[in-house]
Amino acid sequence: MDGGLPYNPRTALYNAKYEACIVSKLNYERDARVTIAGKCCESGDVLIWDLMVPQSIERGDILAVMSTGAYNYSMSSNYNKIPRPAVVMVKQGEDRIIVKRESYEDLIIKEVV
Repeated sequence: MDGGLPYNPRTALYNAKYEACIVSKLNYERDARVTIAGKCCESGDVLIWDLMVPQSIERGDILAVMSTGAYNYSMSSNYNKIPRPAVVMVKQGEDRIIVKRESYEDLIIKEVV
């Protein structure tokens, strides 16, 4: 999963709320309530509580968060040495990457051993 506390501290800091959907199942009935959490073992690593999704959600489905706030990327970090994901903008059905995904090499390039 590309999401969680390092990339989006807004929920933990001031209880930001998000809308999200399963991209491939937009027309399915939303009949299951889930909590979306990140991959860090921290109490603040929950992005969305009580999100309604289709019962048929499965591994590999893509969860799209509609908007994460104007300053979300600038607030992100590499907590737990986790590279930041790409930032993708979608407008009128066209997508473009506006910030490249970080690699592990990007994280250690400034380290001196």
